[in-house]
Amino acid sequence: MKISSKTVDVLLVDDHALFLSGIKALLEKEEIVGEVREAKSAEEALEMLNKYQVDVVLMDIGLPGMDGITATQFIKEKQPFIKIIMLTMHDDEPYLFKAMEANASGYILKEAASTELVSAIHDVMEGEIVIHPKLVKVLVKGARKESEGEVSGSENILTEREKEVLQYVCLGYTNQEIADLLIVSPKTVEKHKSNIMEKLNLTRRHELVRYALENGLVNLGKSRDE
Repeated sequence: MKISSKTVDVLLVDDHALFLSGIKALLEKEEIVGEVREAKSAEEALEMLNKYQVDVVLMDIGLPGMDGITATQFIKEKQPFIKIIMLTMHDDEPYLFKAMEANASGYILKEAASTELVSAIHDVMEGEIVIHPKLVKVLVKGARKESEGEVSGSENILTEREKEVLQYVCLGYTNQEIADLLIVSPKTVEKHKSNIMEKLNLTRRHELVRYALENGLVNLGKSRDE
């Protein structure tokens, strides 16, 4: 999907006041960004999401009280159309995979340039999954290791429809959203997902993302090295 002329309303969730003010000042200069609100905890963010219209949440992981990944999972269950980008200093694989399991739309490191952050907001609004280039290398490395094992040669065992469903799953679409796009029932989508898991001998979303990445089934947009 393409972004319309409507601006993107953003919620920043981070417990560091200076970081919040800096990111807010940066985003407010961008034409695609509309209202920018702030929350210093996950609990405060949940309250704000009940009051205001938000398109994209930039979510830190290390928050007081509820952590950012738990908050992401909760938000996506209640409001699946909100795009959530993890904006964090954690550059290790376990956090990335936990964020994927929580259906985050992106994972960007705080060291990223301002242009990368703005591009990430644009890309997730177009339905892409966005991952910081440093972590894309981690995914590709892991995917290549898996391809040498049980997943090796499996790119040819999925049907075209299964590949299509796999792409939407990796991008965080719900069963109902996939069903609407493919003009099938949610039960049919669930059946396709079960078949994919069985054929690939996989059980988790991050494993599916690795497979889809290795086989060119997911567009990571501007998060790839150029």
